[in-house]
Amino acid sequence: MSIESDAAVSVHTDVVSDVVCPWCCIGKRRLEAAIQLNPGIEVDVNWRPYFLNPWIPREGIDRKTYLETKFGSVARYDSIAQRVVAAAAQKGLTYAPDKISRQPNTLDCHRIIRWAHGVIDPGRVKQRLMDLYFAEGANLTDINVLVKAAADCGMDGDKVRQLLATDTDVEQIEGEVEAAKEAGIDGVPCFIFGGSSVISGAQAPEHLASAIKRAAAEPARKRA
Repeated sequence: MSIESDAAVSVHTDVVSDVVCPWCCIGKRRLEAAIQLNPGIEVDVNWRPYFLNPWIPREGIDRKTYLETKFGSVARYDSIAQRVVAAAAQKGLTYAPDKISRQPNTLDCHRIIRWAHGVIDPGRVKQRLMDLYFAEGANLTDINVLVKAAADCGMDGDKVRQLLATDTDVEQIEGEVEAAKEAGIDGVPCFIFGGSSVISGAQAPEHLASAIKRAAAEPARKRA
């Protein structure tokens, strides 16, 4: 039986990424396009955390200070950013780096995405947080911003606010990030199809679609 005709075939996909990584935002959109290219394959996506900038304090830092520290100068980053801005636009996404004034620590963002499991699609929360950051320049260290983002996606805002005031799942998120590093993941987005096929970077939808198809066929090959 072909993969296309087998409605039961599915591929578990882990995506290691961060909400402040522009290529992760673009990679998410390209993965969605790749899934559409394989309508006969059900793709179960699990969003796994990563800290693009693990040195950023919980309260975040001024964006200018961040760019100077990481890239040497704001001007140097601006020249790099134009390529990302163009790539985002090609996928219907908005990246407006000039609107960003605060570089956040993303631990709390990842906690909210984790809490979305069993309530709503975690990918929806992840997209909302990325849209707020990249398109609107929202401060993702502001609890009010985070709570509203969660509530807008259908989560219980009051419950999210209460949880954010605690250390709930802090160790779990930090442990997952450390596990990713120990596994050799040092760049994101990183896509893991079927637990074995690993693709790093925001690859083209066709490339990701091929990887999905190979992962879907793997169980059948092992049975043969």
